[in-house]
Amino acid sequence: MYLPLLLALPLAVAARRIAAHGAPSVAARGLVAAALVAAASSTWSLTLLALTLLDDLPPLSALDNHPTLELPEPVPGVVALAAAILWIWGASRLGKDLRHRFDTHRRLRAVGSPNAGFVVADLPSPLAVAVPGRPGHLLVTTGMLRLLDDDERRVVFAHERAHLAHRHDRLVAWASAAAAVNPLLARVRDTVTYLVERWADEDAAAAVTDRNLVARAVARAALATTGPGPAAVLGIHSGVAVLRVQALAEPAPTPQRRRLLGPILLSASFLAATTVATVEFVVLAQAWL
Repeated sequence: MYLPLLLALPLAVAARRIAAHGAPSVAARGLVAAALVAAASSTWSLTLLALTLLDDLPPLSALDNHPTLELPEPVPGVVALAAAILWIWGASRLGKDLRHRFDTHRRLRAVGSPNAGFVVADLPSPLAVAVPGRPGHLLVTTGMLRLLDDDERRVVFAHERAHLAHRHDRLVAWASAAAAVNPLLARVRDTVTYLVERWADEDAAAAVTDRNLVARAVARAALATTGPGPAAVLGIHSGVAVLRVQALAEPAPTPQRRRLLGPILLSASFLAATTVATVEFVVLAQAWL
C-alpha cells in the first residue's frame, strides 16, 4: 500500500532527464500519462489506508477485544488517520487548482470576442496567450505587437496556434491535477509546462523555417517580461527562456521513445503495487466482515 506513495519520487527525479533529449511532444505525452497513473495509484493507496479506520467504528470496534477472534490489523490507526487527512488535503488542492483554471479561462474569454481567431487588447504590457475553447483563439496585447517586428510576430502567432492545435492546455491541466493530489509530482508538472512550450517552439520553427528567428523572438520576449508584471510571453520565466533558446540553437530533435522506458516501468510498478494492495485489502475486509 505504501509503494505507490513513494514511487512518484523517482518519476519526478527522472522528469528533467527525459525532457532534455528527444522530441518534446513524445516526452510531454509520456510524462503526463505516467503522472496520471502515479496520482491515481497514490490516491487509491491513501483510500485503502484510510478505509482501515472503519474497524474502529461500531459494530466492528466491538470485535477488537473478542476473546476468540484474532483479527488482522496491519495498518496502525495513526497511519490510517494520516492517510485520511492527506486524502482530504489532496482533494482540496485539486479543487483549488480546478477553480483557478476555470476562473482564468473565464477571464481570458471575457476580454473580447475573437475576430478571425484573434483578440487584440489595448494594453501596454507585452503578452500573447492561446485561449482554449470552441473555438479557441489568440489573445494579443498592443504592447506585444509593438515589441516585435513582423517576422517575430509570425513566430508568436505560430507558437500560440500550436498550443491550440495540440490542446496543450489539457496536458498542463492533467499534470497540474496530478501534482495537486500528489505534491511529489510537482517537478513533473513543471517539466510538462516547459515541454509544451518547447513543443510549440518546434512547431513555430517548422512554420517559419528559421530556428534562429524563433530563438530571437523568445529571447526578446524574455527581456521584455523580466521582473514583476504580466505572465511571461510564450511561457517564459526564470531560466526557462535560456533553455529554450539553447534548444533552438541545435538541430530539430527526433523522437527517442526509449527515453520513456523509465516512466513505462514505473507506471507498471504503480499498477502492480496497487493491484496487490487491493487484493490484500479485500482479504483483510473479508476477515473482518
